[in-house]
Amino acid sequence: MWTHHGWQSEKKTNFRRPTDSLIERSVIVTDAAQNTVILWPLLIFFAAALALVTAMILLSSVLGQRHRERTTDDPYESGIIPTGSARFRFDVKFYLMAMFFVIFDLEAVFVYAWAGVARDAGWFGYAEIAVFIGFLILALFYLWRVGALDWATARHKQEAQIRAQNRAGK
Repeated sequence: MWTHHGWQSEKKTNFRRPTDSLIERSVIVTDAAQNTVILWPLLIFFAAALALVTAMILLSSVLGQRHRERTTDDPYESGIIPTGSARFRFDVKFYLMAMFFVIFDLEAVFVYAWAGVARDAGWFGYAEIAVFIGFLILALFYLWRVGALDWATARHKQEAQIRAQNRAGK
């Protein structure tokens, strides 16, 4: 091993004082005690939360009303009486719009998170978010070009073309 005195062998001595192990043990016990003290508020919080949830469930089952009427199990939709079956097909466009909303909404969350650290991210972070938003704009443009955002059916498109031709012919 190289020291400021030159090369020296790495010969280790096995000499230990009897108090060394006691000191090491006391440090370990002290660290464990300090860590345990730090965890007590967390344990008390979890116990209180569990007690509160249990109390709420028990009180609602004891104090809650028990009645069965003909309309108890009927669905309630904003005061509107349900008619017909709930099992009918939706147009695929509803699902597409829902997926687009979820995708773009999730990406808005990423932009919002970036805004929180914009100053710390610096110019590199700005470039990253610019590329990210660029990809979002490209994806939206692509969806628009393939007609995924168009709600009109083929019949509606034909009627619109006929109306446009009639207006142009007048």
